[in-house]
Amino acid sequence: MVETAQHLIIGGGSAGCVLAARLTEDPEVTVILVEAGADLTRASMAPHVRSRYPGRAYIDANNIWPDLKAYFGPAAGKNERHARHYEQGRLLGGGSAVNAMVANRGAPSDYDEWVGAGAPGWSFEEVLPYFRKLEHDADFNGPYHGKDGPLPVRRISDAKMSPYVKALSDVFETQGFPRRDDQNGEWQDGVYVGAIAVTDKGERAPTSIVYLTPEVRARRNLTIISGHLAERLLLEGNRVTGAQIAPTAGGASRTITAQQVTVSAGALHTPTLLMRSGIGPGTQLQAQGIAIVADRPGVGGNLMEHASTAVSTYLPPAMRLADLDEHHDHAILRFTSDLPNAPAGDMHAAMIARSGWHSIGQRIGTLFIWLNKPYSRGKLSLTSADPRAEPLVDFALLSDPRDLPRLRYGFRVGAAGLLGLSQTGATGPVFPTSYSARVAAVGGPGLVNTMQRGAFAAMLDAAGPARPWLIHNVVTLGLELEKLLSDQSALDDFLRASVGGVWHASGTCRMGRADDVGAVTNAAGKVYGVEGLRICDASLMPSIPRANTNVPTIMMAERIADLIKQGH
Repeated sequence: MVETAQHLIIGGGSAGCVLAARLTEDPEVTVILVEAGADLTRASMAPHVRSRYPGRAYIDANNIWPDLKAYFGPAAGKNERHARHYEQGRLLGGGSAVNAMVANRGAPSDYDEWVGAGAPGWSFEEVLPYFRKLEHDADFNGPYHGKDGPLPVRRISDAKMSPYVKALSDVFETQGFPRRDDQNGEWQDGVYVGAIAVTDKGERAPTSIVYLTPEVRARRNLTIISGHLAERLLLEGNRVTGAQIAPTAGGASRTITAQQVTVSAGALHTPTLLMRSGIGPGTQLQAQGIAIVADRPGVGGNLMEHASTAVSTYLPPAMRLADLDEHHDHAILRFTSDLPNAPAGDMHAAMIARSGWHSIGQRIGTLFIWLNKPYSRGKLSLTSADPRAEPLVDFALLSDPRDLPRLRYGFRVGAAGLLGLSQTGATGPVFPTSYSARVAAVGGPGLVNTMQRGAFAAMLDAAGPARPWLIHNVVTLGLELEKLLSDQSALDDFLRASVGGVWHASGTCRMGRADDVGAVTNAAGKVYGVEGLRICDASLMPSIPRANTNVPTIMMAERIADLIKQGH
Protein backbone atom coordinates (compact mmCIF):
# COMPACT_ATOMS: atom_id res chain seq x y z
CA MET A 1 0.00 0.00 0.00
CA VAL A 2 1.25 3.47 -0.90
CA GLU A 3 0.44 6.22 1.57
CA THR A 4 0.29 9.79 0.38
CA ALA A 5 0.14 13.34 1.70
CA GLN A 6 0.87 16.85 0.53
CA HIS A 7 3.83 17.10 2.92
CA LEU A 8 6.12 14.34 4.11
CA ILE A 9 8.43 15.33 6.96
CA ILE A 10 11.29 12.91 7.60
CA GLY A 11 12.59 13.27 11.16
CA GLY A 12 10.47 14.15 14.16
CA GLY A 13 13.11 16.05 16.11
CA SER A 14 13.12 19.61 17.40
CA ALA A 15 12.39 20.96 13.90
CA GLY A 16 10.18 18.23 12.47
CA CYS A 17 7.61 18.44 15.27
CA VAL A 18 7.38 22.21 14.83
CA LEU A 19 6.82 21.89 11.09
CA ALA A 20 4.14 19.23 11.53
CA ALA A 21 2.26 21.33 14.07
CA ARG A 22 2.42 24.57 12.09
CA LEU A 23 1.62 23.15 8.65
CA THR A 24 -1.44 21.27 9.89
CA GLU A 25 -2.92 24.48 11.26
CA ASP A 26 -4.49 24.61 7.79
CA PRO A 27 -7.05 21.76 7.79
CA GLU A 28 -6.72 21.42 4.02
CA VAL A 29 -2.99 20.54 4.25
CA THR A 30 -2.14 16.88 4.89
CA VAL A 31 1.10 15.95 6.63
CA ILE A 32 2.85 12.66 7.39
CA LEU A 33 5.62 12.87 9.98
CA VAL A 34 8.09 9.97 10.14
CA GLU A 35 10.38 9.41 13.12
CA ALA A 36 12.97 6.64 13.52
CA GLY A 37 12.58 6.48 17.29
CA ALA A 38 9.66 5.94 19.61
CA ASP A 39 6.70 8.26 20.02
CA LEU A 40 6.88 10.57 23.04
CA THR A 41 3.80 12.01 24.69
CA ARG A 42 3.35 13.54 28.11
CA ALA A 43 1.74 10.30 29.26
CA SER A 44 4.51 8.07 27.88
CA MET A 45 7.46 10.23 28.97
CA ALA A 46 9.65 8.21 31.34
CA PRO A 47 10.55 9.85 34.67
CA HIS A 48 14.23 10.25 33.72
CA VAL A 49 13.22 12.06 30.52
CA ARG A 50 10.56 14.15 32.26
CA SER A 51 13.00 15.25 34.97
CA ARG A 52 14.62 18.70 34.96
CA TYR A 53 17.88 16.86 35.48
CA PRO A 54 18.80 15.50 32.03
CA GLY A 55 21.74 13.32 32.99
CA ARG A 56 19.92 10.02 32.46
CA ALA A 57 17.94 10.88 29.32
CA TYR A 58 20.83 11.08 26.89
CA ILE A 59 22.62 7.94 28.08
CA ASP A 60 19.51 5.78 27.77
CA ALA A 61 20.22 3.53 24.77
CA ASN A 62 16.51 3.57 23.92
CA ASN A 63 16.67 7.32 23.27
CA ILE A 64 19.76 7.65 21.06
CA TRP A 65 21.38 6.26 17.93
CA PRO A 66 23.37 3.41 19.52
CA ASP A 67 26.07 3.04 16.85
CA LEU A 68 26.73 6.69 16.04
CA LYS A 69 30.34 7.70 16.68
CA ALA A 70 32.51 10.68 15.83
CA TYR A 71 36.11 11.84 15.72
CA PHE A 72 36.61 15.07 17.62
CA GLY A 73 40.12 16.49 17.79
CA PRO A 74 43.43 15.80 16.06
CA ALA A 75 45.76 12.95 16.86
CA ALA A 76 47.70 13.78 20.04
CA GLY A 77 51.40 12.99 19.74
CA LYS A 78 51.90 9.38 18.69
CA ASN A 79 48.42 8.35 19.75
CA GLU A 80 45.97 7.21 17.11
CA ARG A 81 42.62 8.94 16.82
CA HIS A 82 39.69 7.05 18.27
CA ALA A 83 36.04 7.64 17.53
CA ARG A 84 33.78 8.19 20.52
CA HIS A 85 30.05 7.71 20.89
CA TYR A 86 28.12 10.81 19.91
CA GLU A 87 24.74 10.93 21.60
CA GLN A 88 21.94 12.18 19.33
CA GLY A 89 18.26 11.84 20.14
CA ARG A 90 16.31 9.07 18.45
CA LEU A 91 12.74 9.53 19.64
CA LEU A 92 9.96 11.96 18.84
CA GLY A 93 11.25 15.36 19.90
CA GLY A 94 14.83 14.50 18.95
CA GLY A 95 17.41 16.60 20.75
CA SER A 96 14.76 18.45 22.73
CA ALA A 97 13.82 15.13 24.35
CA VAL A 98 17.32 14.29 25.62
CA ASN A 99 19.31 17.54 25.79
CA ALA A 100 20.20 19.86 28.66
CA MET A 101 17.16 22.04 27.89
CA VAL A 102 19.26 25.21 27.70
CA ALA A 103 17.25 27.92 25.91
CA ASN A 104 19.61 30.56 24.56
CA ARG A 105 19.70 32.19 21.14
CA GLY A 106 23.18 33.43 20.33
CA ALA A 107 24.40 36.84 19.27
CA PRO A 108 22.43 39.05 16.85
CA SER A 109 25.47 39.19 14.57
CA ASP A 110 25.36 35.38 14.22
CA TYR A 111 22.22 35.71 12.12
CA ASP A 112 23.39 38.78 10.24
CA GLU A 113 26.38 36.61 9.31
CA TRP A 114 24.00 34.11 7.68
CA VAL A 115 22.75 36.86 5.40
CA GLY A 116 26.32 37.65 4.42
CA ALA A 117 26.84 33.96 3.63
CA GLY A 118 24.06 34.07 1.06
CA ALA A 119 20.92 33.43 3.11
CA PRO A 120 18.76 36.57 2.89
CA GLY A 121 15.87 36.78 5.31
CA TRP A 122 17.81 35.42 8.29
CA SER A 123 19.08 38.66 9.84
CA PHE A 124 18.52 39.03 13.56
CA GLU A 125 15.87 41.67 12.93
CA GLU A 126 14.00 39.15 10.76
CA VAL A 127 14.40 36.11 13.04
CA LEU A 128 13.66 37.87 16.35
CA PRO A 129 9.89 37.66 15.76
CA TYR A 130 10.26 33.88 15.48
CA PHE A 131 12.31 33.64 18.67
CA ARG A 132 9.49 35.54 20.32
CA LYS A 133 6.84 33.39 18.65
CA LEU A 134 8.26 30.11 19.92
CA GLU A 135 8.57 30.99 23.61
CA HIS A 136 6.63 32.01 26.64
CA ASP A 137 9.23 33.47 28.93
CA ALA A 138 8.21 33.30 32.59
CA ASP A 139 10.69 35.92 33.78
CA PHE A 140 11.20 38.70 31.23
CA ASN A 141 9.06 41.00 29.12
CA GLY A 142 10.05 43.55 26.51
CA PRO A 143 11.05 43.54 22.87
CA TYR A 144 13.31 40.49 23.11
CA HIS A 145 10.75 38.14 24.61
CA GLY A 146 7.58 36.23 23.80
CA LYS A 147 4.82 35.39 26.24
CA ASP A 148 2.43 33.25 24.19
CA GLY A 149 4.56 30.62 22.45
CA PRO A 150 4.57 26.84 23.01
CA LEU A 151 8.05 26.59 24.58
CA PRO A 152 8.26 27.56 28.26
CA VAL A 153 11.47 29.38 29.25
CA ARG A 154 12.48 30.16 32.84
CA ARG A 155 15.45 30.47 35.17
CA ILE A 156 16.21 28.74 38.44
CA SER A 157 15.24 30.66 41.57
CA ASP A 158 17.86 31.91 44.01
CA ALA A 159 16.43 29.60 46.65
CA LYS A 160 17.04 26.51 44.50
CA MET A 161 20.38 27.50 43.04
CA SER A 162 23.38 25.37 43.96
CA PRO A 163 25.59 26.86 46.72
CA TYR A 164 28.58 26.02 44.53
CA VAL A 165 27.23 27.99 41.56
CA LYS A 166 26.34 30.95 43.78
CA ALA A 167 29.85 31.02 45.24
CA LEU A 168 31.55 30.59 41.85
CA SER A 169 29.44 33.42 40.40
CA ASP A 170 30.66 35.64 43.24
CA VAL A 171 34.27 34.74 42.46
CA PHE A 172 33.86 35.57 38.78
CA GLU A 173 32.35 38.91 39.73
CA THR A 174 35.40 39.72 41.86
CA GLN A 175 37.56 38.73 38.88
CA GLY A 176 35.93 41.38 36.72
CA PHE A 177 32.95 39.68 35.09
CA PRO A 178 29.77 41.69 35.79
CA ARG A 179 26.45 40.19 36.77
CA ARG A 180 23.81 40.41 34.05
CA ASP A 181 20.10 39.68 34.15
CA ASP A 182 18.95 38.45 30.78
CA GLN A 183 20.92 35.91 28.77
CA ASN A 184 18.55 36.39 25.82
CA GLY A 185 18.52 40.18 25.94
CA GLU A 186 21.24 42.56 24.86
CA TRP A 187 24.39 40.63 23.88
CA GLN A 188 27.00 41.34 26.59
CA ASP A 189 29.75 39.49 28.41
CA GLY A 190 29.04 38.62 32.02
CA VAL A 191 27.61 36.11 34.49
CA TYR A 192 24.00 35.08 33.84
CA VAL A 193 21.48 32.77 35.43
CA GLY A 194 20.84 30.34 32.59
CA ALA A 195 17.57 30.14 30.66
CA ILE A 196 16.13 26.63 30.36
CA ALA A 197 13.08 25.12 28.66
CA VAL A 198 11.06 23.52 31.45
CA THR A 199 7.39 23.73 32.34
CA ASP A 200 5.96 25.48 35.38
CA LYS A 201 5.92 22.03 37.01
CA GLY A 202 9.66 21.72 36.42
CA GLU A 203 9.38 19.13 33.66
CA ARG A 204 11.15 18.82 30.31
CA ALA A 205 9.38 20.49 27.39
CA PRO A 206 10.21 18.58 24.17
CA THR A 207 8.74 19.82 20.89
CA SER A 208 6.93 16.47 20.62
CA ILE A 209 4.86 17.57 23.61
CA VAL A 210 4.64 21.36 23.56
CA TYR A 211 4.03 21.54 19.79
CA LEU A 212 2.38 18.17 19.18
CA THR A 213 -0.22 18.65 21.89
CA PRO A 214 -3.21 16.27 22.18
CA GLU A 215 -5.25 18.81 20.22
CA VAL A 216 -2.67 18.90 17.40
CA ARG A 217 -2.37 15.12 17.36
CA ALA A 218 -6.15 14.85 17.01
CA ARG A 219 -6.09 16.71 13.68
CA ARG A 220 -7.29 14.48 10.88
CA ASN A 221 -4.74 15.97 8.50
CA LEU A 222 -1.74 14.81 10.59
CA THR A 223 -0.34 11.27 10.59
CA ILE A 224 2.62 10.40 12.84
CA ILE A 225 4.60 7.25 12.04
CA SER A 226 7.18 6.47 14.71
CA GLY A 227 9.70 3.64 14.86
CA HIS A 228 10.46 3.88 11.14
CA LEU A 229 13.74 4.67 9.41
CA ALA A 230 13.84 6.53 6.10
CA GLU A 231 15.86 4.25 3.84
CA ARG A 232 15.99 6.50 0.80
CA LEU A 233 14.19 9.26 -1.01
CA LEU A 234 12.14 8.32 -4.07
CA LEU A 235 12.81 10.27 -7.24
CA GLU A 236 11.43 10.66 -10.72
CA GLY A 237 14.25 12.29 -12.62
CA ASN A 238 15.38 15.14 -10.40
CA ARG A 239 12.07 15.45 -8.53
CA VAL A 240 11.64 13.88 -5.10
CA THR A 241 8.26 12.18 -4.92
CA GLY A 242 8.40 10.54 -1.50
CA ALA A 243 10.42 8.11 0.55
CA GLN A 244 10.87 4.46 1.30
CA ILE A 245 10.71 3.75 5.03
CA ALA A 246 11.04 0.61 7.12
CA PRO A 247 10.59 -0.32 10.78
CA THR A 248 13.71 0.59 12.77
CA ALA A 249 13.60 -2.83 14.43
CA GLY A 250 13.48 -4.55 11.02
CA GLY A 251 10.65 -5.49 8.72
CA ALA A 252 9.03 -4.79 5.39
CA SER A 253 9.49 -1.41 3.72
CA ARG A 254 6.64 1.01 3.01
CA THR A 255 6.29 3.72 0.43
CA ILE A 256 5.05 7.23 1.13
CA THR A 257 4.50 9.73 -1.65
CA ALA A 258 4.13 13.48 -1.24
CA GLN A 259 4.05 16.71 -3.23
CA GLN A 260 6.75 18.14 -0.95
CA VAL A 261 9.35 16.26 1.13
CA THR A 262 11.16 18.01 3.97
CA VAL A 263 14.10 16.26 5.61
CA SER A 264 14.50 17.22 9.28
CA ALA A 265 16.67 14.32 10.40
CA GLY A 266 19.40 16.44 12.00
CA ALA A 267 22.82 17.61 10.90
CA LEU A 268 24.25 14.08 10.74
CA HIS A 269 21.41 11.99 9.34
CA THR A 270 19.97 14.54 6.92
CA PRO A 271 23.10 14.63 4.70
CA THR A 272 23.42 10.85 5.07
CA LEU A 273 19.90 10.33 3.69
CA LEU A 274 20.55 12.76 0.85
CA MET A 275 23.75 10.98 -0.14
CA ARG A 276 22.14 7.54 0.00
CA SER A 277 19.51 8.95 -2.37
CA GLY A 278 22.01 10.26 -4.90
CA ILE A 279 22.29 13.87 -3.75
CA GLY A 280 25.77 14.84 -2.62
CA PRO A 281 29.45 14.80 -3.63
CA GLY A 282 29.61 12.82 -6.86
CA THR A 283 32.89 11.07 -6.11
CA GLN A 284 31.57 9.80 -2.77
CA LEU A 285 28.36 8.55 -4.34
CA GLN A 286 30.19 6.74 -7.12
CA ALA A 287 32.51 5.10 -4.59
CA GLN A 288 29.45 3.60 -2.90
CA GLY A 289 27.80 2.55 -6.16
CA ILE A 290 25.04 5.15 -5.86
CA ALA A 291 23.68 6.79 -9.01
CA ILE A 292 24.17 10.56 -9.00
CA VAL A 293 20.97 12.59 -9.08
CA ALA A 294 22.51 15.92 -8.09
CA ASP A 295 26.24 16.45 -7.61
CA ARG A 296 26.28 18.76 -4.59
CA PRO A 297 29.81 18.84 -3.09
CA GLY A 298 28.61 20.72 0.01
CA VAL A 299 26.46 17.87 1.34
CA GLY A 300 28.21 16.63 4.48
CA GLY A 301 30.72 19.47 4.52
CA ASN A 302 30.89 22.53 6.79
CA LEU A 303 30.37 20.28 9.82
CA MET A 304 30.45 22.40 12.98
CA GLU A 305 30.57 21.86 16.74
CA HIS A 306 31.43 23.93 19.80
CA ALA A 307 34.83 22.60 20.89
CA SER A 308 34.85 22.01 24.66
CA THR A 309 37.03 21.34 27.68
CA ALA A 310 36.40 21.38 31.43
CA VAL A 311 37.81 22.06 34.88
CA SER A 312 36.26 20.55 38.00
CA THR A 313 36.43 20.67 41.78
CA TYR A 314 35.44 18.49 44.72
CA LEU A 315 32.28 19.69 46.47
CA PRO A 316 31.96 19.27 50.24
CA PRO A 317 28.42 18.42 51.42
CA ALA A 318 27.51 22.07 52.07
CA MET A 319 28.20 22.98 48.44
CA ARG A 320 26.25 20.17 46.80
CA LEU A 321 22.96 20.29 44.98
CA ALA A 322 20.46 18.81 47.41
CA ASP A 323 17.56 18.21 45.00
CA LEU A 324 18.65 15.41 42.68
CA ASP A 325 15.81 16.22 40.26
CA GLU A 326 17.02 19.80 39.87
CA HIS A 327 18.55 21.03 36.65
CA HIS A 328 22.36 21.07 36.79
CA ASP A 329 23.24 24.03 34.52
CA HIS A 330 22.39 26.99 36.76
CA ALA A 331 24.51 29.85 35.49
CA ILE A 332 26.89 30.74 32.69
CA LEU A 333 29.89 32.93 32.10
CA ARG A 334 29.95 34.57 28.68
CA PHE A 335 33.31 36.13 27.90
CA THR A 336 35.52 37.22 25.02
CA SER A 337 38.87 35.61 24.22
CA ASP A 338 42.17 37.39 23.75
CA LEU A 339 42.26 36.57 20.04
CA PRO A 340 42.77 39.81 18.09
CA ASN A 341 39.41 41.03 16.79
CA ALA A 342 37.61 38.16 18.50
CA PRO A 343 33.82 38.19 18.15
CA ALA A 344 32.20 39.47 21.33
CA GLY A 345 31.25 36.64 23.66
CA ASP A 346 33.15 34.03 21.63
CA MET A 347 33.65 31.95 24.82
CA HIS A 348 31.12 30.23 27.05
CA ALA A 349 31.44 28.47 30.40
CA ALA A 350 28.54 26.60 31.99
CA MET A 351 28.59 26.30 35.79
CA ILE A 352 27.56 22.68 36.31
CA ALA A 353 26.25 22.03 39.81
CA ARG A 354 26.36 18.26 39.45
CA SER A 355 28.72 16.57 37.02
CA GLY A 356 26.93 13.25 36.62
CA TRP A 357 23.66 11.57 37.51
CA HIS A 358 25.39 9.26 40.00
CA SER A 359 26.95 9.59 43.45
CA ILE A 360 30.36 10.64 42.15
CA GLY A 361 28.85 13.31 39.92
CA GLN A 362 27.00 14.77 42.89
CA ARG A 363 30.34 15.40 44.57
CA ILE A 364 31.95 17.19 41.64
CA GLY A 365 31.23 20.70 40.40
CA THR A 366 32.38 21.54 36.88
CA LEU A 367 33.01 24.53 34.71
CA PHE A 368 32.23 23.29 31.18
CA ILE A 369 34.04 25.62 28.77
CA TRP A 370 33.54 25.88 25.03
CA LEU A 371 34.34 27.95 21.99
CA ASN A 372 31.11 29.82 21.42
CA LYS A 373 32.28 30.80 17.94
CA PRO A 374 34.54 28.08 16.50
CA TYR A 375 36.24 28.42 13.13
CA SER A 376 37.17 24.77 12.56
CA ARG A 377 35.10 22.79 10.09
CA GLY A 378 34.82 19.04 9.70
CA LYS A 379 32.92 16.79 7.36
CA LEU A 380 30.64 13.80 7.22
CA SER A 381 31.22 10.98 4.75
CA LEU A 382 29.08 8.10 3.59
CA THR A 383 30.43 4.70 4.65
CA SER A 384 27.91 2.52 2.84
CA ALA A 385 24.77 2.59 0.76
CA ASP A 386 23.18 0.47 3.49
CA PRO A 387 20.44 2.63 5.07
CA ARG A 388 21.33 1.31 8.53
CA ALA A 389 25.04 2.14 8.32
CA GLU A 390 26.12 5.22 10.24
CA PRO A 391 28.25 7.85 8.47
CA LEU A 392 31.87 8.67 9.22
CA VAL A 393 31.73 11.84 11.32
CA ASP A 394 34.89 13.91 11.73
CA PHE A 395 34.43 17.24 13.49
CA ALA A 396 38.12 18.15 13.02
CA LEU A 397 37.94 20.29 16.16
CA LEU A 398 40.90 22.65 16.67
CA SER A 399 41.95 22.25 13.03
CA ASP A 400 41.66 26.01 12.48
CA PRO A 401 44.72 27.70 14.04
CA ARG A 402 42.51 30.27 15.77
CA ASP A 403 40.68 27.70 17.90
CA LEU A 404 43.35 26.04 20.07
CA PRO A 405 44.67 29.34 21.53
CA ARG A 406 41.15 30.39 22.44
CA LEU A 407 40.28 27.08 24.08
CA ARG A 408 43.54 27.38 26.00
CA TYR A 409 42.50 30.89 27.08
CA GLY A 410 39.11 29.58 28.18
CA PHE A 411 40.70 26.78 30.19
CA ARG A 412 42.87 29.30 32.03
CA VAL A 413 39.88 31.54 32.78
CA GLY A 414 37.97 28.54 34.11
CA ALA A 415 40.89 27.32 36.20
CA ALA A 416 41.36 30.79 37.69
CA GLY A 417 37.71 30.88 38.72
CA LEU A 418 37.71 27.47 40.38
CA LEU A 419 41.08 28.04 42.03
CA GLY A 420 39.78 31.33 43.39
CA LEU A 421 36.80 29.49 44.85
CA SER A 422 38.96 26.70 46.26
CA GLN A 423 41.22 29.24 47.95
CA THR A 424 38.25 30.49 49.98
CA GLY A 425 37.95 26.99 51.48
CA ALA A 426 34.50 26.48 49.98
CA THR A 427 35.57 23.61 47.72
CA GLY A 428 38.31 21.02 47.46
CA PRO A 429 41.00 20.26 44.88
CA VAL A 430 40.66 21.66 41.35
CA PHE A 431 41.53 19.37 38.46
CA PRO A 432 41.22 19.09 34.64
CA THR A 433 38.42 16.94 33.25
CA SER A 434 36.86 15.88 29.98
CA TYR A 435 33.90 13.82 28.80
CA SER A 436 35.91 10.79 27.74
CA ALA A 437 34.93 7.21 26.98
CA ARG A 438 36.20 6.35 30.47
CA VAL A 439 33.90 8.92 32.08
CA ALA A 440 30.96 7.69 30.01
CA ALA A 441 31.66 4.10 31.10
CA VAL A 442 31.68 5.11 34.77
CA GLY A 443 28.18 6.50 34.33
CA GLY A 444 26.79 3.31 32.82
CA PRO A 445 24.07 1.20 34.44
CA GLY A 446 24.57 -2.06 36.30
CA LEU A 447 25.10 -3.32 39.83
CA VAL A 448 28.90 -3.49 39.59
CA ASN A 449 29.15 0.09 38.37
CA THR A 450 26.76 1.24 41.07
CA MET A 451 28.82 -0.43 43.81
CA GLN A 452 32.10 0.94 42.43
CA ARG A 453 30.70 4.46 42.19
CA GLY A 454 29.34 4.28 45.71
CA ALA A 455 32.65 3.05 47.09
CA PHE A 456 34.67 5.76 45.35
CA ALA A 457 32.20 8.48 46.40
CA ALA A 458 32.60 7.38 50.01
CA MET A 459 36.39 7.42 49.62
CA LEU A 460 36.27 10.98 48.26
CA ASP A 461 34.32 12.13 51.30
CA ALA A 462 36.52 10.28 53.79
CA ALA A 463 39.89 11.07 52.23
CA GLY A 464 40.50 14.36 54.01
CA PRO A 465 44.10 15.51 53.41
CA ALA A 466 44.60 12.55 51.06
CA ARG A 467 41.86 13.78 48.69
CA PRO A 468 44.27 15.51 46.25
CA TRP A 469 46.31 12.28 46.03
CA LEU A 470 43.14 10.25 45.40
CA ILE A 471 41.94 12.57 42.64
CA HIS A 472 45.41 12.72 41.10
CA ASN A 473 45.78 8.94 40.96
CA VAL A 474 42.24 7.76 40.24
CA VAL A 475 40.44 10.63 38.46
CA THR A 476 43.08 12.45 36.42
CA LEU A 477 45.50 9.48 36.18
CA GLY A 478 48.47 11.65 37.05
CA LEU A 479 47.47 14.77 35.13
CA GLU A 480 48.12 17.85 37.27
CA LEU A 481 46.39 21.19 36.85
CA GLU A 482 49.51 23.04 38.02
CA LYS A 483 51.56 21.36 35.28
CA LEU A 484 49.04 22.38 32.61
CA LEU A 485 48.92 25.98 33.80
CA SER A 486 52.69 26.32 33.91
CA ASP A 487 53.51 24.47 30.69
CA GLN A 488 51.67 25.67 27.56
CA SER A 489 52.88 22.69 25.54
CA ALA A 490 51.45 20.27 28.09
CA LEU A 491 48.16 22.18 28.18
CA ASP A 492 47.90 22.14 24.39
CA ASP A 493 48.55 18.39 24.34
CA PHE A 494 45.80 17.89 26.91
CA LEU A 495 43.33 20.00 24.93
CA ARG A 496 44.08 18.23 21.66
CA ALA A 497 43.73 14.80 23.25
CA SER A 498 40.58 15.48 25.26
CA VAL A 499 38.66 18.09 23.26
CA GLY A 500 34.99 17.26 22.95
CA GLY A 501 31.83 18.74 21.55
CA VAL A 502 28.60 19.98 23.10
CA TRP A 503 26.18 17.84 21.04
CA HIS A 504 25.64 20.81 18.68
CA ALA A 505 26.33 19.25 15.27
CA SER A 506 25.30 21.65 12.51
CA GLY A 507 26.00 23.08 9.08
CA THR A 508 26.21 20.00 6.83
CA CYS A 509 23.63 21.17 4.25
CA ARG A 510 24.17 24.87 4.54
CA MET A 511 22.14 27.63 2.97
CA GLY A 512 23.85 29.86 0.42
CA ARG A 513 23.77 31.47 -2.98
CA ALA A 514 22.97 29.44 -6.08
CA ASP A 515 26.46 30.07 -7.49
CA ASP A 516 28.16 28.91 -4.26
CA VAL A 517 29.44 25.42 -4.97
CA GLY A 518 29.46 24.58 -1.25
CA ALA A 519 25.86 25.62 -0.66
CA VAL A 520 23.21 22.88 -0.60
CA THR A 521 19.99 24.91 -0.29
CA ASN A 522 18.65 28.36 -0.90
CA ALA A 523 17.58 30.62 1.95
CA ALA A 524 14.21 28.84 2.15
CA GLY A 525 15.81 25.42 2.62
CA LYS A 526 15.09 24.21 -0.94
CA VAL A 527 17.79 21.88 -2.22
CA TYR A 528 19.57 23.10 -5.34
CA GLY A 529 19.26 20.85 -8.37
CA VAL A 530 16.34 18.85 -6.97
CA GLU A 531 12.63 19.60 -7.11
CA GLY A 532 10.20 18.90 -4.30
CA LEU A 533 12.86 18.64 -1.59
CA ARG A 534 13.52 20.93 1.32
CA ILE A 535 15.68 20.73 4.46
CA CYS A 536 14.75 22.12 7.86
CA ASP A 537 17.12 21.47 10.76
CA ALA A 538 20.51 22.58 12.10
CA SER A 539 22.26 21.32 8.98
CA LEU A 540 21.09 24.51 7.22
CA MET A 541 23.21 26.80 9.41
CA PRO A 542 25.98 28.53 7.39
CA SER A 543 27.82 29.24 10.65
CA ILE A 544 27.14 28.03 14.17
CA PRO A 545 25.49 30.55 16.52
CA ARG A 546 26.98 31.45 19.88
CA ALA A 547 24.33 29.34 21.59
CA ASN A 548 23.10 25.87 22.33
CA THR A 549 21.57 25.00 18.98
CA ASN A 550 18.15 23.68 20.03
CA VAL A 551 16.25 26.96 20.29
CA PRO A 552 17.83 28.38 17.10
CA THR A 553 16.71 25.19 15.33
CA ILE A 554 13.16 25.61 16.60
CA MET A 555 13.26 29.22 15.41
CA MET A 556 14.34 28.07 11.96
CA ALA A 557 11.45 25.59 11.79
CA GLU A 558 8.97 28.31 12.77
CA ARG A 559 10.24 30.56 10.01
CA ILE A 560 10.43 27.84 7.35
CA ALA A 561 6.89 26.77 8.21
CA ASP A 562 5.79 30.31 7.43
CA LEU A 563 7.80 30.31 4.19
CA ILE A 564 6.09 27.09 3.12
CA LYS A 565 2.68 28.55 3.93
CA GLN A 566 3.54 31.64 1.89
CA GLY A 567 4.58 29.49 -1.07
CA HIS A 568 8.31 30.27 -1.04
